[in-house]
Amino acid sequence: MGLNANDRAIAGFTMAGHALVHWFETSIPIFLVVWLAEFDVGVATFGIVVALGYAPFGLGALPGGILADRYGPKRLVVSCLAGMSAAFLVLSLAASIYTIAVGLVLWGVAASVYHPAGLALISTGVSERGTVFAWHGIAGNAGIALGPFVAATLLIFLEWSLVAAILAVPGILAVIYGLSAEFDPTAAVEDGVDAGPDEALSVSELVSDSRALFASAFAIIFAVVAVEGLYYRGMLTYLPEILHGLEAIGGLAVPAGLEGIEPADYIYVGLLVVGMGGQYVGGKLTDRVPPARGLIGLFAVLAVLALAFVPGTELGLLGITVLCGTFGFFLFAIQPFYQNAVAVYTPPDTRGLSYGYTYLGEFGLGSASIAVGGVVLGEASLTAFFALIATFALAGVLLSVALLVGRDRLVDAGRPADANADD
Repeated sequence: MGLNANDRAIAGFTMAGHALVHWFETSIPIFLVVWLAEFDVGVATFGIVVALGYAPFGLGALPGGILADRYGPKRLVVSCLAGMSAAFLVLSLAASIYTIAVGLVLWGVAASVYHPAGLALISTGVSERGTVFAWHGIAGNAGIALGPFVAATLLIFLEWSLVAAILAVPGILAVIYGLSAEFDPTAAVEDGVDAGPDEALSVSELVSDSRALFASAFAIIFAVVAVEGLYYRGMLTYLPEILHGLEAIGGLAVPAGLEGIEPADYIYVGLLVVGMGGQYVGGKLTDRVPPARGLIGLFAVLAVLALAFVPGTELGLLGITVLCGTFGFFLFAIQPFYQNAVAVYTPPDTRGLSYGYTYLGEFGLGSASIAVGGVVLGEASLTAFFALIATFALAGVLLSVALLVGRDRLVDAGRPADANADD
């Protein structure tokens, strides 16, 4: 079955939003290199400033989910796009580290609402949910790859302030498109189930909804997403540095005219590009494979791949490239499964709150592996680092088994979730 008109409209709207969130996100580290040369500020201080921008990206997901349930996801996504674009225009005018800090914090706050709002919209408005999750993920990967590529390329020719302003232009165009987009955000919700905005949401209702969620299968899903976030952040944060240090890559000759680009960067960007295929395949499989069963298999594969990286570094350039491509495919293939699990096991009227908690786990708690992984990599060994990462994946296997086995006990009978849970 193909996508209907409403599905296509929501797909286009959310794909634009997802791509641009990561377009802005991954361009910031490119600017950091320029800012360190431009301003008389140390790396540690600038690191804190950049962290101020990234922190709200994860921590704001829960408030973003609450706002999506209260005001509707479309309004939140358009506000996100406008806020991120405004943030980069602020950066383009920055003459001091303080203005940069303001711009980055504004970006983090604006970006934080996208994932709970965008995914809530897909889960309640799209009938072919798995397919749209797949295309949504591909768009995100496109933004991840294109953001740093476009920023770095423009910086060769233009001043960084002008580049920041140029990067804001697609966001402004997306706001215009979003304001004119028309679709039914609750088209996939059964008749009689309220999934629309809740203007009267109170603190007591928030506490009640949260208790109901964590008394259901969502408690396990939240833990699943947190360990996936630990795996994801740890691997993607340190893999570029690890690849740069490999003899098989470091000794590779660079073509004339590309002397300023490290070969390891080609492999890393290639990994992200292959991830688009993983997102698509994973999304399509969510229509055929129950969420818990898919998560079990994919976490098991990710554990094996993490353990394979140490012997894999001895395979030479071709072997390392194949290993990284395989890793990229499965790392992103798992994402549609946990996104769909939230849709399957939670009631539609708290879908924004559910995805808010989900991305608090993914981007908030998951970022702890950056600190822990850095200590292990610096104080222990490469083997210990990949063993730690594999442990996160194995924890995901166990949690997914618990979700499969205990789902009937954990789903709140008084607030039924999706009918397409594991058989």
